[in-house]
Amino acid sequence: MNALIVVWRESLEAMLVVGVLLAWIARQPAPQPLRHSLWGGVAGGVVLAALLGVATFLVQSELQGEALEIFQIAMLLVAAVLIVQMVLWMRRHGRTMRHELERQATRATGGLGLAIVAALAVAREGAETVVFLYGIGFETGDGRLVSVAGAIAGFVLAGATAWLVARGARFLSYRIVFRISEVLLLLIAASLLANGIDRMIAMDWLSPMLDPVWDSSALLDDRHGVGRVVADFLGYRARPSATLLAAYALFWIAVFVGWRRSGAPPAPAAYGAQPPAKAPGATSDGALR
Repeated sequence: MNALIVVWRESLEAMLVVGVLLAWIARQPAPQPLRHSLWGGVAGGVVLAALLGVATFLVQSELQGEALEIFQIAMLLVAAVLIVQMVLWMRRHGRTMRHELERQATRATGGLGLAIVAALAVAREGAETVVFLYGIGFETGDGRLVSVAGAIAGFVLAGATAWLVARGARFLSYRIVFRISEVLLLLIAASLLANGIDRMIAMDWLSPMLDPVWDSSALLDDRHGVGRVVADFLGYRARPSATLLAAYALFWIAVFVGWRRSGAPPAPAAYGAQPPAKAPGATSDGALR
């Protein structure tokens, strides 16, 4: 589920970027060469993100023992921080994303410049996805890779979401989609933080202070069944330590402060207009709503 949500949100953002650039291209005198450059840039961005994934895998495969544990804990915490930073950044700057992309495209020198703009934008989303998925992959502590099926399902869901919004689904807008995804991503970040704290306590880097503070395993056991799902997704612990509870409290206080400072959520158009409702070859200015 965590992999699905992360890939869904990051893919949706990448699709928004491509949609905004396609709409800008449709208004240009000679759009066809620019479209070729755009899709070349998108492919380049995907390749860059894939290379980062390969490099990350190669690095962890060379580590053993405590060095590997340190690397995995670091990736858990980095993923948690990046998720929060990404959510707050989009909340603050989402309203100007379309205009910023169009400004960059306008300033770009020919097709190569446009390809670079697209490649960097897609590579950024892809790099974030790689870090998030790596962190989620080691959430359970057994070192297994993230479910490929969940990641593929997230990508398909992102395409379906963009398609529905582009066609004016009655109860679906980017404002609603991004609000829901923001909450889900923050819950995932809290889960990653919880796993990082648990690992640091297990490594004797942190003192648990009081362990456990309570025991709710009789009501909901976090080792199997529904409790395990809630633990993996929300960071629930039936027998939490005082250190973990303190980390939770600091996390949500920081998120609340950042949320308030980031301002009110932007209107639906703030996220960069809708993805193209027509085929990529359309030349109408209405390619994006």
